[in-house]
Amino acid sequence: MTRAVQRIVRYRASTRINHWLVAISFVLLALSGLALYHPATAWLAVLFGGGPWTRILHPYVGVFMAIAFALLAATVGGANRVDPADREWLRRWRDVVTNNERDLPDVGRYNGGQKLLFWTIVACMLVLLLSGLVIWRAWFTALFPIEVVRFAAVAHAAAATVLICAIVVHVYAAIWVKGSVRAMTRGTVSPGWAWKHHRAWFREVLRGGGRE
Repeated sequence: MTRAVQRIVRYRASTRINHWLVAISFVLLALSGLALYHPATAWLAVLFGGGPWTRILHPYVGVFMAIAFALLAATVGGANRVDPADREWLRRWRDVVTNNERDLPDVGRYNGGQKLLFWTIVACMLVLLLSGLVIWRAWFTALFPIEVVRFAAVAHAAAATVLICAIVVHVYAAIWVKGSVRAMTRGTVSPGWAWKHHRAWFREVLRGGGRE
């Protein structure tokens, strides 16, 4: 059997490119947002050409990430619907962190933790987009009462904090589960990886389904 046959396609090239566009824009937004967040991190503005350029670029990159993430969510959103197996998987989180996956329920393309992370990111992105428009001084701030602007600024900072923490968990999990990074860089996984981590999805692939 050839190596090509032994690998299972998990992500198409378009999905991987979309994912990395979101990832790159997230890093830019996190750095520029931190530069605007507190004087202690204001030095990060030098990465964007100074304070004025940081304030100019941040919202435009934010809109770009929102569009890119919306396209990604449209692709993978259907596979992130939470079902009873996912709830059981989340209740068995101790088995997850101890790598005792034999007793976990079979899961599809994404497990309960990935789905919880996905919907957390969706919620954060919605809050960031809406609040970001309100506090975008060059275009929209003047349209809202000052109380709304202040609330939006707090909501924006809170959602950004949650999102950063969620992405840290996402990166850690991708590194922790060997083979996950390859799936998002080269697009394929081994049958053993699919059987161990996403058994229901693996069965679906064998039946000719499980495609994006």
